[in-house]
Order: sequence, then structure tokens, then C-alpha cells
Amino acid sequence: MKKKITIGSRGSKLALLYAKNAKDKIIQNTELADEDIIIKSITTKGDQVQNTKLSEIGGKGLFSSNIEKELINNNIDIAVHALKDMPTTETKGLRTDTFLERNDPREILVTKDKKKLSQLNPNSILGTSSYRREFQIRKIRPDINCKLIRGNVDTRIKKLKDGDYDAIILSYAGLKCLELENEISEIFSAKDIIPSAGQGIIALQCRENDNETASILEKINHEGTHKRAHSERNILKVLEGDCETAIGAHSVINGNKIILEAELFSIDGTKRYYEKKIGDLKEFSQIGKEIGETLKVKSNGSYKR
Repeated sequence: MKKKITIGSRGSKLALLYAKNAKDKIIQNTELADEDIIIKSITTKGDQVQNTKLSEIGGKGLFSSNIEKELINNNIDIAVHALKDMPTTETKGLRTDTFLERNDPREILVTKDKKKLSQLNPNSILGTSSYRREFQIRKIRPDINCKLIRGNVDTRIKKLKDGDYDAIILSYAGLKCLELENEISEIFSAKDIIPSAGQGIIALQCRENDNETASILEKINHEGTHKRAHSERNILKVLEGDCETAIGAHSVINGNKIILEAELFSIDGTKRYYEKKIGDLKEFSQIGKEIGETLKVKSNGSYKR
């Protein structure tokens, strides 16, 4: 076994907490000790450019490509990613097949005065950088004005408190990990607002030919999360979805069954296509492909920009 393992992560407070979680899991499940594992902070273009939609400057890969380059160049051994921020196409020479146990995938609302979505004043300004969230919110409150917001969780909450927005929508997992749950005004159920595919899942990546690191990662892979991740991501793969594709996908495992639902919006958000399937857990991969194919037919390409 290697004497030292280097884990690469985005440099945000939240990303480094996820990397620390990965490190702790490795220590708990292998012979490696704290001093054997180094966490390296990596700046990504997605972190540097924060006043533009990701789709306009290169898409989801802006959060993962710099970290993947470090992995390909042997500067790190393991890359830590938020699965929802990863492109659907796997980078050649790398493998992403290890997932930590899923955090809460739900969406939450933060407002200055703890108002719920239904209580916001007419024409309130809500901050989001996601077309999916924008269309989902406007389905509930058509009068809400959605305005671009980027940056880490702390930055977004500060912008809200500075009066730039009346509300912001974020993932529950991030606030929970940062111990900022007191900021939450409302928690949406995964049925009311279907989260992004893979939301709340931390993916660990290594080089395809690095069997030693892969064997370490196998020991910390969470089987249920692994199945849910692939089922949800397979919908995106069939649709060839990118960061502009307004799609939510969420799965639940119940005994030997997997329940998977997804909603897809047209490019202008006026049309919504929904599909839900229940299947045998062993068919987790196929069920995602089937939903993807059904949504593709139903939407007739209206989701592509």
C-alpha cells in the first residue's frame, strides 16, 4: 500500500469538508493513518468566474476539469467531486465509481425574515444559477423573479442579507454540513421540488490504471448510494444533458425495489415532462436509461438549447 495518498478538492469550505469526510472514511476502513493522507486544495475556473451562468463559460466541467487534470498528471491520487457538478461523460483515463453515503438531497429556501415561499411578497427576487430550480419555483410561484447568483454558500447568504435578493434556494446537504441549518426558512420535499441528479452525493475518482487506489476506494463505496447515483445519472446520459438542461431526478431504495422519478423542462420552462418507474433494485442501471428514453420521446428535443 502507498505510504502517502493525496486527495484533491475544490478549495471552498464545503468542498474541503467533503474531502475530510472522504479521508476519515479511508482511515476507518484501511490501515492508512491521518498522516498518510494529504488534502490538496485546487482552484477551479468555476470558482474564479462567479458573475456568469456556468453554461456561458464552459458548463459543469468548470468545477471538475482542473481537479481531473491534477489527477491525470499524478499530482493527486483521489479527486473529490459533488456528483451533481460533474459532466455526464467520463473523462478518458479516469474512473468515477465510488460514492460516499448520500447526504440529504432536498432543496431549501433561505429568506431574510424566515418567510416561506408562499409568504414572499409578489415579484420578490430569488437567487439561483440553475434553470431547473428557476422553472420549479416559477411553477409554484409564477410571479417570482429569478436572478442569477453564484459563489459558495457563505457568499450567497451574505448577498441575501445585503439586500441583493429576497430569497435564495440551496441544497440542504451543504447547509447541514456547514452547520448553517439555523438559516433555513423552508425545506422542500423531494416530491415538491425534485433535486438535481446526484444531489447530496460525493463522488470519488481515481486513475483507471491505479488499481492500488481503486482497491482503497472500493472499501468505502456505499452500495445503496452507488445504485442511486447510476440510476439518476443514466437519465442524463440518455438525454445527453448538460448544465443548461433543466432536469430533476431522484431515486429511493425500498427493500429490493428502486423508485425513480424525473422531470424535464423545455428550454423556456413552459412545458414539463414527468416520468416515474418502480423496478427491481438489481435493474437500477436500466431503469434510469428507460426513464431517459421515455423523456426523450415525450419532450421531442424541446429541452435542448
